[in-house]
Amino acid sequence: MDNLKIITGNSNPDLAEEIVSKLGKELTQTTVDQFSDGEVHVHVQETVRGASVFVVQSVAPPINKSLMELLLMIDALKRASAKQIAAVIPYYGYARQDRKQTGRVPISAKLVANLISTAGADRLLTVDLHAGQIQGFFDIPVDNLRGDPVLAESIENKISPEEGVVVSPDVGGAKRARKVSQKLNMPLAIVEKKRDSENGNVEVLNLIGEVDCKRCIIVDDIISTGGTLTEVADILKRRGCSRVEAICTHGIFADDALESIESSPIDSVTVTNTIKREKAIEADFINYTSVGKLFAETIKRIYKEKSVSTLFPHS
Repeated sequence: MDNLKIITGNSNPDLAEEIVSKLGKELTQTTVDQFSDGEVHVHVQETVRGASVFVVQSVAPPINKSLMELLLMIDALKRASAKQIAAVIPYYGYARQDRKQTGRVPISAKLVANLISTAGADRLLTVDLHAGQIQGFFDIPVDNLRGDPVLAESIENKISPEEGVVVSPDVGGAKRARKVSQKLNMPLAIVEKKRDSENGNVEVLNLIGEVDCKRCIIVDDIISTGGTLTEVADILKRRGCSRVEAICTHGIFADDALESIESSPIDSVTVTNTIKREKAIEADFINYTSVGKLFAETIKRIYKEKSVSTLFPHS
């Protein structure tokens, strides 16, 4: 894989280092910093002419800075005559703004897709897009990798099928939760809720499934403020569950999310390393599992022109 190169910005360099380590490579030397006025400055310090280059950069907090770094790295590679440029975006920011829910608002996920394509990306790799239809916003190949095998593996040997039940926090996430429940051979419960379009508050309406005296595993794609998790945890406790745990792909932990989770019935939270916080989380109830192996294997398959879908068994 001599003609395979990987570069990274500042949003998640640790994940990029893990990916290249698993590929037996080293990161292509790249400077990504700022001028004195705050403008992002990018300099790829090695030749990439004719190479297949994968740019590892989550569009994560600080989101706008991370996005600009990504766009400028892609542009630099395009102007340096890279043969193929793949944007590896473990967390795709702005994905929750994927449609017009009210008048006079943007469809930000589509705009970001346009920006990435215009910058020069030939392909996109991500994991657990908040809305799968965002793949259709692109006119380039998009590999939306599944995070559920990684999440299931993180707890597979820590809980028996008899004592647990997998919980989807909403109807829309039932497919993801069902895949985890099948992997763990556990029953599935689904929470029906609605979100106020004006203030974003979540109201739990109903619980479908039996959770009494069970160890409940909430499966979701994003933890932002933690509002959904804490609301769901409350209803699970009221229905008699013995323990509440959460496994989620993307851990944003915005505002006072950690405090809200700590004061809720949730006993532990496991997230992947798609997002690197600027300040380390020292809460002992937060656990991490890695998507580095998943991205490394996907990159290797794309470079060798092999199937990516075979990584995920159909179910």
